[in-house]
Amino acid sequence: MGLEVVSPAMISFSLFLLLASTTQAQSNGVFDVTKYGAGKDITEALTTAWKSACASTKPSKVLIPSGTYWLRKVTLAGPCKAAIKLQVDGILKAPVDPNKLSGGHWVNFIYVDQFTLSGRGTFDGQGKNIRFDYITNALVRDITTLDSKNFHVNVLGCRNLTFQHFTVRAPGDSVNTDGIHIGRSTGIYIIDSKISTGDDCISVGDGTEELHITGVTCGPGHGISVGSLGKYPNEKPVSGIFVKNCTISDTTNGVRIKSWPALYGGVASNMHFEDIVMNNVQNPVIIDQGYCPWNQCSLKAPSKVKISDVSFKSIRGTSATPVVVRIACSSGFPCQKVKLANINLAYRGPGGPAKSQCSNVKPIISGIMSASGC
Repeated sequence: MGLEVVSPAMISFSLFLLLASTTQAQSNGVFDVTKYGAGKDITEALTTAWKSACASTKPSKVLIPSGTYWLRKVTLAGPCKAAIKLQVDGILKAPVDPNKLSGGHWVNFIYVDQFTLSGRGTFDGQGKNIRFDYITNALVRDITTLDSKNFHVNVLGCRNLTFQHFTVRAPGDSVNTDGIHIGRSTGIYIIDSKISTGDDCISVGDGTEELHITGVTCGPGHGISVGSLGKYPNEKPVSGIFVKNCTISDTTNGVRIKSWPALYGGVASNMHFEDIVMNNVQNPVIIDQGYCPWNQCSLKAPSKVKISDVSFKSIRGTSATPVVVRIACSSGFPCQKVKLANINLAYRGPGGPAKSQCSNVKPIISGIMSASGC
């Protein structure tokens, strides 16, 4: 059989078809996944649309329109050549079978600069989660994440990332379903968001710096927590944590700092909690340096994590337990520069009235202190 001769005209026509299909798929910088052959399962279409948008030298947007779609495990990676947006207006459903998601996570955004995730849509994890790894200068807005297994959102190695009008929903009895977990990141803002889950609404891991949490409604769940710290060797310092103007309701903890006893050292400083409303919270204000869930550690040696420059100011509302303030610091490294100001927490129940407990710390108290003891 002889070789088929491809004429210049045929090459030109093929290029024309390719350019035409690309132009049809993207219009004015918008890459609509439904133009990439998306059916009910949009995994391949989303991956192709993302790659095309990421390669654009002009700002671009990947669009997932209204509707319900299945999405298998996917990694949406940069670096991209220009700013990129992902607008999710539909409902994305993860596979129910966990065996189809090696590594545990479902959607992973990684190494993207100038990134926006927005829309009216929902990430229905059905037991899975979302990761943001090494994302910089980014905004996540108006998105809902539903029913994750483990952490709903995991933030690692990110810089200048804002969550605004972000919603997390999971049952109060769901295990280890932290709403947003942050680690080794700087300049993270969580603003005007609502988190209802079965574990910490927001949890702060080692290496977190300049975290600003403002206008967050938390509950049910375990509250807003720094830590747990000191479980692993070589943890990075935590510094610059600002929690302000939040409402915490029907949770097992309110605002909390926790570290493991006996294990490894660490530093946590410059942490401030102010203008917080508590509604029926079991442990409204707590530093726990003997954190040892399920008796998985030794209590024979104190925590090696050094905690300093902490303030709890203008915290008011109701407690579900008589101990409304508990500052239990390490006997090996007592807390330094802890301030309590205008703590007005009421408890009405057996074992009352409201009281506070302090150990290995000499807090500076000013203004109202509704619970005696410290």
